[in-house]
Amino acid sequence: MRLFTGIDLPERETAALDALIAGLRPLAPLRWSPAANLHVTTKFVGEWPAERLDELRAVLASVPPPGPIGIHLNGLGWFPNPHQPRIFWVAVKGPPALLELAAAIEARVEPLGIAREERPFRAHLTLARIERPTELAALRRAVASLPSTDFGEFQAEAFHLYLSEAGRYTKLASYPLLKQEGQDE
Repeated sequence: MRLFTGIDLPERETAALDALIAGLRPLAPLRWSPAANLHVTTKFVGEWPAERLDELRAVLASVPPPGPIGIHLNGLGWFPNPHQPRIFWVAVKGPPALLELAAAIEARVEPLGIAREERPFRAHLTLARIERPTELAALRRAVASLPSTDFGEFQAEAFHLYLSEAGRYTKLASYPLLKQEGQDE
């Protein structure tokens, strides 16, 4: 099973990004993400044995909830850089609680044998992957002429464990970010 944890997007933001992708897709032959698959990855787990799924679910349930996290989708960019891009993304801006959530998940799953991410956490939404050298001039011009790169704000109230299978993501479990009654501080 190929797994990851992440925060999904509300319908309004998904629709805004779907419209963006629809307008940009004809300009470059990239591997575009379906808007319905867009999410803020908090931890890439990778391959995980099905027989240990309950163990992983229990560990994720032990992540201390930080409370709802305000997320702002604003800005577009390229990883690793604009000169030799491999990923075209939307910037995800959030409070320190977003970074703290990712760090808490990382710390909880590491004892299960899930490797720590070596790169610093950079929240983003992957709009497209650039798999071979491609002419991007028309795409860059279109991005530069967009009237806005603000795609909305929302309150994340949960993170989820997802299964990635043949380009489709299925939620396997959800974990509220709001502290429940009687939960320790």
